[in-house]
Amino acid sequence: MSPVLDTASMAPQDREEVVRHAVWESVVAVDIDHPLPAEDISVRIGLGAVGPLRICSARATAVTVRRTERLARKDEEPLVFLGLQVTGTSLVVQNGRECLLGPGDFAVYESVSPYTLLFDEGVDHHFFRFPRAALALPERLLRDVSAVTLGSGNPVARLASTYFSHLAASEELQRGVHADAVVEPSVDLLRAVLTSQHGDSARARAPLEATLGLRITQYIRAHLADTDLSAARIAAAHGISVRHLYAVLSRSGIGLGDWIRARRLAECRRELAGPNGRLRTVAAIGRSWGFVDATHFSKVFKQAYGVSPRVWRDQNHRSDR
Repeated sequence: MSPVLDTASMAPQDREEVVRHAVWESVVAVDIDHPLPAEDISVRIGLGAVGPLRICSARATAVTVRRTERLARKDEEPLVFLGLQVTGTSLVVQNGRECLLGPGDFAVYESVSPYTLLFDEGVDHHFFRFPRAALALPERLLRDVSAVTLGSGNPVARLASTYFSHLAASEELQRGVHADAVVEPSVDLLRAVLTSQHGDSARARAPLEATLGLRITQYIRAHLADTDLSAARIAAAHGISVRHLYAVLSRSGIGLGDWIRARRLAECRRELAGPNGRLRTVAAIGRSWGFVDATHFSKVFKQAYGVSPRVWRDQNHRSDR
């Protein structure tokens, strides 16, 4: 995401006002308290959008952000925010609760109630803004899960952390047909996190099923290098039958064996062409991505890319000789 605001090029006396205006216009109206002198304030903000979802990625010096009672009463569309910590820590306070976020953790909070965000160590954070209506969840449920640390203790939240981190960093996913394609999964995934965290099994069933394909492909990507990756193992990891697994993938147009092979080959291709591509044998690189038979690896690689893995590596390392 390209930065659209960087205080490094601004006069110190203008920084607080420019930052406040940018946040009010692109995210929500809040009070922003910078404890440092104006000349020491540093803020770098990038903005993006995926349909109705707004994304703000920020790095900044220490700051406290408050949505006051007065601002929360403003007549505007109710919003739900997902705040995802990148590095360091921060604190989220709302509805009488407070939660500490570490790297990879996130929390949700609402625009219709006062909240405070404390970034005493500085800001390295992704902010996602959802229209509350898009989530179609009861107000009581949203109140119950606000200002709760979501992360390692919830497997759906772990997936969401990876997913939203990638979405915030990818300009490609924020443009054109790619953006249109990820709107619904983004909403469904957040709904799945919140309903599973709340323990509402009936309400969680639909979003959990809707995000099952995404969770399966994420699991496969994370275990591509495992030689024992199989349909049975993938199905067991998600508490479904092998038949259900194939049905879910089929709805997304995915053939399991071909999909895994294509992504393993892509990783081999990347590694062979990379700076360490000549430090290991072709066969060793193939084995590290699940191709235990070197002859088979060479054959399927050539079928996919038109050259053998050895030729591909040599083409990309001619200057090394």
